[in-house]
Amino acid sequence: MASRHTPTDVALHTRSRELELSYGDAERYRLSCEYLRVYSPSAEVLGHGPGQEVLQTGKAGVGISAIKPVGNYALQLVFDDGHDTGLYSWDYLYTLCTEYDARWQRYLDRLAEAGASRDPDVQVLKLGD
Repeated sequence: MASRHTPTDVALHTRSRELELSYGDAERYRLSCEYLRVYSPSAEVLGHGPGQEVLQTGKAGVGISAIKPVGNYALQLVFDDGHDTGLYSWDYLYTLCTEYDARWQRYLDRLAEAGASRDPDVQVLKLGD
């Protein structure tokens, strides 16, 4: 079954560490590699059921080292931190594009609640409440 949200073009911008997805002439999105990494659809990130998600920390500088097509329905993104097990379906990528603001804020809120950092070289300690 073909996806309604298959991009017409996919481009990796290595310097800015962004993946650009185009959907015809009307829609174009740029997603950071960090965002794609922390929302990987892999079991390592999602867990094996609701409530088992694993918060990804220290991913601010992550990049994508390879992109592999998976049939006609997905991409496998290979990240330079070694993560390569998530298959990003066309529909999931489109959801990541259209829900970027809410998902990114949710990620930042979860980091703050956990006292964690996007920077791999920073350890955050919460002292008192």
